[in-house]
Amino acid sequence: MLALSLVALALHGALAGLFYTFSMSVMPGLNAIDPAQAEAAMRSINRKILNPWLYLVFLGSPLAALVAGLLADAPAAFWFFAAAAVNFVGSFLVTVAINVPMNNAFEAGTMPWKDYASRWTAWNTLRAAAGVVSLVLMGAGLTAL
Repeated sequence: MLALSLVALALHGALAGLFYTFSMSVMPGLNAIDPAQAEAAMRSINRKILNPWLYLVFLGSPLAALVAGLLADAPAAFWFFAAAAVNFVGSFLVTVAINVPMNNAFEAGTMPWKDYASRWTAWNTLRAAAGVVSLVLMGAGLTAL
């Protein structure tokens, strides 16, 4: 139980860090260069980020928290379920419903950089915040074990 909870904590930390890094450094860095270069770089990033390591963290963090909640006793279970719920809504659903469709429109050339960058970053920052909240909730669950 402890090992699974620690794995879930690490997965949440990796996901929060990924989203945080994009909002706080990658996107500002891309916004500081020529838009055509930024577009090419972001398209490359969007293609390369789709890999098994992303899927492990992206799908694994809410699932690991959910399983930890199912295996834990109260009050730890509450915190793990809360982490899974915040992660699912704030990271998974936002990604699927908002960021991925924007990525697809951007890739197709129907959304220019000037429209894409600020909107995508705003939603990504929400994902980062949800990731941090989920991480804290996982930590609270660990202290309740």
